[in-house]
Amino acid sequence: MNFSGKTALVTGAAGAIGKGIAAALAQGGARVFITDLRQEAVEAAAKEVGGGALGLAADVTDEEQVKAAVAAAARAFDSQVDILVNVAGIVGQGKVEELTAEQWDAVFAVNCKGTFLFCKHVVPLMKARKYGKIVNFSSKSGKTGSALMSHYSAAKAAVIGFTQALAYELAEVNINVNCLCPGIVLETGVWSHVSAGYVKNLGLPRDEIIKKFTSKVPLGRLAAIKDVVAVTLFLASEGADYMTGQAINVTGGREMH
Repeated sequence: MNFSGKTALVTGAAGAIGKGIAAALAQGGARVFITDLRQEAVEAAAKEVGGGALGLAADVTDEEQVKAAVAAAARAFDSQVDILVNVAGIVGQGKVEELTAEQWDAVFAVNCKGTFLFCKHVVPLMKARKYGKIVNFSSKSGKTGSALMSHYSAAKAAVIGFTQALAYELAEVNINVNCLCPGIVLETGVWSHVSAGYVKNLGLPRDEIIKKFTSKVPLGRLAAIKDVVAVTLFLASEGADYMTGQAINVTGGREMH
């Protein structure tokens, strides 16, 4: 896909999915600005992304740090941010009676508040140009809740509601807002964390955990990073000009609504 002349801001870009999306956008000709929690990780990721990618560390739950990251992107891109991809997120696991209020708040802060804050501060730049593509990250668990992940499921469902509301709000200024709902994506820190939790909570070896979840997928495999990257790029492209407010499943058929 051709993103020449476009600029993109990707959060959570030190992680495997965010970095893959940023690299694909850069390869498509976009100027890319990335952010994640630690500056050294951002700088290392920017080198891997290539294409002259720039970046600045920011805690997505801290509004002043979010404002600073968006301001840095605006300076780098002459106040032009065409594409915002909110990948940053954390996952948690545990029985509902054992979850602490702090764990609940942390999952909502990163997944929901972080998504809100970046949208809040990027949208004025998009409105000024009457153009924008926002891609938020929800999850299969935001469509159908996952056992032992009640706080994560609730947070990702909230991202879908936020995406739909924003799509209505921004349609008149030509800003498309959609979100992705991936299933299990291999080769990511999230899956490593979740699978370790299932090994502990279900008392099964990791190979059995993978078989257990793969057996639920009609296409017979778990997602690869490239599967998620491909759909993200489509939503960020002109091919998705007539799509807004959608929550797109990337689950191999496991989720069908």
